[in-house]
Amino acid sequence: MNTAAAMLNLSEDVLGMPLPVRLRTWDGSEAGPAGAPVLVIRRKRALRHILWSPGELGVARAYVQGDLDVDGDLGDGLRTIWAAVREARSVDGDAGRPKVTIRTGLRAARLAVRVGAIGRKPPKPASESNLTGKLHSKERDQAAISHHYDLSNDFYELILDPTMAYSSGFHRTPEMSLHEAQKAKLDLICRKLGLEPGMRMVDIGSGWGSLTLHAAEHYGVHVTGVTLSAEQRDFVHARAAERGLADRVNVSLRHFRDLSQSGVEDGKIDAIASVEMGEHVGDEEYKVFTDAIHRYLRPGGRVLIQQMSRSNEQPGDRPGGGPFIETYIAPDMHMKPLSKTIGLISTPGLEIRDVQAMREHYPQTVAAWAENLESNWDTAVALVGEEMARVWRLYLVGGSLAFEENRMGVDQILAVKPSDAGTSDMPAEPLAWLR
Repeated sequence: MNTAAAMLNLSEDVLGMPLPVRLRTWDGSEAGPAGAPVLVIRRKRALRHILWSPGELGVARAYVQGDLDVDGDLGDGLRTIWAAVREARSVDGDAGRPKVTIRTGLRAARLAVRVGAIGRKPPKPASESNLTGKLHSKERDQAAISHHYDLSNDFYELILDPTMAYSSGFHRTPEMSLHEAQKAKLDLICRKLGLEPGMRMVDIGSGWGSLTLHAAEHYGVHVTGVTLSAEQRDFVHARAAERGLADRVNVSLRHFRDLSQSGVEDGKIDAIASVEMGEHVGDEEYKVFTDAIHRYLRPGGRVLIQQMSRSNEQPGDRPGGGPFIETYIAPDMHMKPLSKTIGLISTPGLEIRDVQAMREHYPQTVAAWAENLESNWDTAVALVGEEMARVWRLYLVGGSLAFEENRMGVDQILAVKPSDAGTSDMPAEPLAWLR
């Protein structure tokens, strides 16, 4: 019997609906609707990954090792599969849910034996994270950041724009280039913070220094940045020296809880920014994070937090975005619903002044990163290896879809520390920074 057809028929029995893909297997057999995205199982090991780790993680392991692929546009393939999953979940009652009966279980076992899918558990891909120690201890946080960010500065320069901003851009128009959108985002943040020459600013999770350098160069502020990536710290110091900004930029390798060791004093800071770093703080630790921000700001000082969120919070949710993201990209990440984040920011006494949704901007940003990756594929593989390059291809395409389909969001939250008398020195026209 046609191997591909047998596998599709079994999937339909289990799911209660046909898979909207065409399947091609290692033996050359093919089945499924013409014109549909083609899912290619190149090696039997792909099935063993999925059998041993059912669901997203097993599929991801098979994909990053090249055992499983999509012939054509990966985004179209994932979009089609996600649509089918949503359709199955929307059906009332038990319809559309997996139906693993004794009959289908026996059929699956016979098919697995026939095609050689039964076997020892495959080794995990080398690109998976392997963190140890207490959750969100300083050492574990540094290991988590190092896993993702210390690949190689050269690799990130292939993907990002010249500012090296690794966060959503601000696409004022669809025609904006990635570089223009990132510069627009940096200016938007600086205007919201009300930066003026001579001010003292803290950049928590400063990355490759896009905001740190922009604020110092174009707004004349003195910036203290912190990162847990040695490669990022060294990169910022080198760029600051090249631009003659060494006297205005100080980036150190330390945890946000140790900002005082960088000379940051309570009640002395004019502005604080944290751009897509709050997701890595953790749930219980987030109060420590916002308490510290409140403590360091002077009365009238502002904080801008740009942070990703998940659309809801239910028991059993994966706060890091799912098994693939949590295993390969951002271990220990914890995304919250926007409402919860706003509550935590306001709890220590910070006044929320503006919330700007930027979810629709992220797919445009990520599409440009993905295009850069594909355009520089051979160089990327030479720098980080084919397995890690495939991790990034899957990460960028899947992440873009999560924002496109409103499973994840990203927002800029602006807050101020009022004086004891309740004044904030904020502009009377709240959207002045958008002009």
